[in-house]
Amino acid sequence: MLLAEQRRLLCEYGRRAAGTGLVVGAAGNLSVRVGDLVAVTPGGVPLDRLEPEACPVLDVEGHLVEGGLQPSSETPMHLAVYASTGAQAVVHTHSVFGTVVATTMTELPPVHYNALLLGGTVRVAEYATYGTPELAAAVRDALAGRQAALLANHGGVTIGDDLDKAFEATRLLEWLCEVYVRARSVGEPRVLTEEQLAAVVRRAFDPPVYPTRED
Repeated sequence: MLLAEQRRLLCEYGRRAAGTGLVVGAAGNLSVRVGDLVAVTPGGVPLDRLEPEACPVLDVEGHLVEGGLQPSSETPMHLAVYASTGAQAVVHTHSVFGTVVATTMTELPPVHYNALLLGGTVRVAEYATYGTPELAAAVRDALAGRQAALLANHGGVTIGDDLDKAFEATRLLEWLCEVYVRARSVGEPRVLTEEQLAAVVRRAFDPPVYPTRED
């Protein structure tokens, strides 16, 4: 079976996404790229019921190479992301707080410095019908220089060097969206300035050195 380990991981992370409430039923999709091949979750199958052999394998041009089920309807978006980034994995979910922000905002501002892990301000891609070239193009543009994007009235997408990193980026995106939504229920969230974010970057690259205690 082609990409056997990658297809197994799609099932593992699909179940994790469903178990943590990031997806409901067959909503959402994941993929992994290895060279010129892409393993993707199939369309219409709940992510918590996936089996490795059910996950189709395509080439980067979108031709089915192996698998009896049709790939996710969002496969054009995944392929567009691979064509325009160095990503090796893509995770797309319809998580609650991500979808709330994607339905009401044009971007998710950096209200916490961990937004830098996703590239800073998270853009919201313009609305387009799912599975279309228009949506694929909008997501590609929104992801430029970022690890995450939101899809207007739809959900979110994250990328990574592997499926674990892409999945962790999804978890972080949902947390940031939840913080923002809950903060709005209390008052107007403070947004970190460029200067404050730059200070975080400097500290990350120049951490303090603590002296060793001499007995």
